[in-house]
Amino acid sequence: QVQLVESGGGLVQAGGSLRLSCAQTGRTYSPYAMGWFRQAPGKDREFVAGIIWSGGNTAYADSVKGRFIISRDNAEYTVYLQMNSLKFEETAVYYCAADFRPISATPRLPSDYRYWGQGTQVTVSS
Repeated sequence: QVQLVESGGGLVQAGGSLRLSCAQTGRTYSPYAMGWFRQAPGKDREFVAGIIWSGGNTAYADSVKGRFIISRDNAEYTVYLQMNSLKFEETAVYYCAADFRPISATPRLPSDYRYWGQGTQVTVSS
């Protein structure tokens, strides 16, 4: 049973930084891809960043390019999201996701991921 546990959310002022972590627990396998999504109240869940585990190729939403960095720790089966220059409108619940199927070269859709964490709240104050 694969479980994903996020941490690192919290309250930060606009322009500040946060680092999110997502650890795979339970039975650990190297995933095909892991990603970060976010969902603000009343909005759809949207792709933020993703990483292909083997090779480390990354992808970002246009809105976060140059400010967010996704990375992984192979030994710990953990993925990170470094978020810099945060904006008020990026307040949301941030979710970690993983999948073990090579379904797409750049998985960006929620349906591309089978396993999800419980989410961690990020609140950016203006």
